[in-house]
Amino acid sequence: MKNCLRWIVPALLAAGPLPAAPMLVFIGTYTNTASRGIYALRLDPANGALSAPWLAAEAQNPTFLALDPGHLHLFATGELRLNPPPVKPIGGISAFAVDSKSGFLTLLNQQPTGGGATTHVAVDATGRMAIAANFGAGTVCALPIGTDGRLGARSAFVEHHGPPGPDRDRQAQAHAHSITISPDNRFAAACDLGLDRIFVYRIDPAKAALTPNDPPWAGAPPGSGPRHGKFSADGRYFYVSNEMGGSVSVYSWDGAMGALALKQTISTLPPDFRELNTVAEIRLHPNGRFAYVSNRGHDSIAVFARDPAAGTLRIVEIVPCGGKHPRNFALSTDGRWLLCANRDTDNVVLFRVDPQSGRLEGTGAQVAVPRPVCVLFCD
Repeated sequence: MKNCLRWIVPALLAAGPLPAAPMLVFIGTYTNTASRGIYALRLDPANGALSAPWLAAEAQNPTFLALDPGHLHLFATGELRLNPPPVKPIGGISAFAVDSKSGFLTLLNQQPTGGGATTHVAVDATGRMAIAANFGAGTVCALPIGTDGRLGARSAFVEHHGPPGPDRDRQAQAHAHSITISPDNRFAAACDLGLDRIFVYRIDPAKAALTPNDPPWAGAPPGSGPRHGKFSADGRYFYVSNEMGGSVSVYSWDGAMGALALKQTISTLPPDFRELNTVAEIRLHPNGRFAYVSNRGHDSIAVFARDPAAGTLRIVEIVPCGGKHPRNFALSTDGRWLLCANRDTDNVVLFRVDPQSGRLEGTGAQVAVPRPVCVLFCD
């Protein structure tokens, strides 16, 4: 046996690295048409081939998904499935166990979040707490996560208050749209579309606590409607997609104080575009050199070059998304692929990413998923 290994091991090393395993991807959806919940597919990183999607778990409007650090459990916003069904939908979070080998999910439990239309969920770096944003109620909350992945009862609940933005139709009240945890796992920043504010909270995973910071918030450009945010990996900047403003804003982040300062706002659209558009998702490339933002209306993805030192953005290109209403998209962890979920054309489209220029190239690969609105890589 030892003599055999002497020949086999060098031969394997000479053959080069083993092919990368297919990446598991989960897709969240609206279930008001043909969708039945959360779907899954596999992406072959060697050639960009997409498998046929399958139903990973039934769920009611699982519109945003998040994983724990070990990728053992998945958490989905949506509506609670109760018996008998409630008169009005109850927003909440569902916890699932992940079987990465089969690509199926097993429901563990559900918990209400205290507001209808729960739009966003995030899990802290220890995997001990989940935090969520409730759009309709203008609130954020926290829930403990047990070692088995089950959610405990809501442990923190905060209402957003402040003067509404200038748009009387869309900013009549607070609308918390997302909540994002800082890289050091000490703070969370919540984008409120209705108030044109980004609220900052201190988090305590051991207690699943969420408390307002001092300073408690930073202002966004009036009428911009901040939607989603992403921290740079070094914790120096925070990038916000402005749903109503057709733009992305760059904030300096003081990680010691938990304070934001607006630094730049730049359009996500061509200068001559005048039709209705609402900005949706924002993502940063794993190499930190590029940012991507989706436009619903123009139906495109705007690509920006990022200055890592100054934090500022510069437009590189604006690429058609391959469908209509690109509500969400995600980059693979190796930064080579981007999957875009187009809600109104029921398709998920694959792009190849150039890590040197940040540019996107359509591969022609796509799959049909009913009403897709969230993409989550589980690789």
